[in-house]
Amino acid sequence: MIFEHEIPEGSKLYFADSAREKRRIEQIAGDLLSGRGFLEIVTPLFSYHQHQSISDEKQLIRINDRANHSMSLRADSTIDVVRILGKRLDRNTAHKKWFYIQPVFRYPAEEQYQIGAEYLDENDLSKVLNIALDLFEALQMRPLLQISNINIPKKLVEMFDIELDDFRHINIEKLLALKLEWLTKLVYLQHLHQIDEVIATVPDVIKIELLKIKEISSKVAYDNMVVAPLYYAEMLYYDELFFRIIENNDVYASGGRYSNATQTSVGFAVYTDEVLEAKMTKGNR
Repeated sequence: MIFEHEIPEGSKLYFADSAREKRRIEQIAGDLLSGRGFLEIVTPLFSYHQHQSISDEKQLIRINDRANHSMSLRADSTIDVVRILGKRLDRNTAHKKWFYIQPVFRYPAEEQYQIGAEYLDENDLSKVLNIALDLFEALQMRPLLQISNINIPKKLVEMFDIELDDFRHINIEKLLALKLEWLTKLVYLQHLHQIDEVIATVPDVIKIELLKIKEISSKVAYDNMVVAPLYYAEMLYYDELFFRIIENNDVYASGGRYSNATQTSVGFAVYTDEVLEAKMTKGNR
């Protein structure tokens, strides 16, 4: 029996102080991004192409349109923003910097509010990473920044008898069992001052990818930072440099560099619900 006051598990309800704080977070983000030259876009709630946005199509909430074409509720904003700007609005605007403040939806009834920014035709990830850090500074938060390169686990899979799932589940025993000094150093690489020592020992294909981490790290003035070269998350569009902004087990934001057929772009998403919960919890202590 479902009572009248019940809401579906995974749905969000904000009221009074939490609703006001959520709106404040979004206002701060909107003002900051607008001040950096980003324009706002609100994409349709329904999409025909969300299967290209997430790795597990079972997470999509599917429906049909009047012509019985399959569509789904928006499960991710990045791909739709890029597609709409490139295919539908290309004759109306040449602007490259866009932000959105809107929810996404996953099966069966999960809502997630997000604040995101996309910088189209831009290769330098630090240009949005520093904006994300500035946003957390404006929110008076200083979580941990983790910088990774998804290409490194992929290269190691090609080199050794291991699988990407080993990285996804942090199964480092397989790597340590290979008893390679350079690989052991790579496993334990965490701090920026260690990068040069590790770069000097790794194969060239890994060195190239580590240098990308070093380069972007040098463009970030943030002292609460680590590198995680073996971190891997299955992403359909972030395919190289990747960052997360985290605190304990909570992920507040993530972003990276991604490519499609015609352009390379950079972007990030802030997970508003997690940020709001942290702010409200801290405020109630």
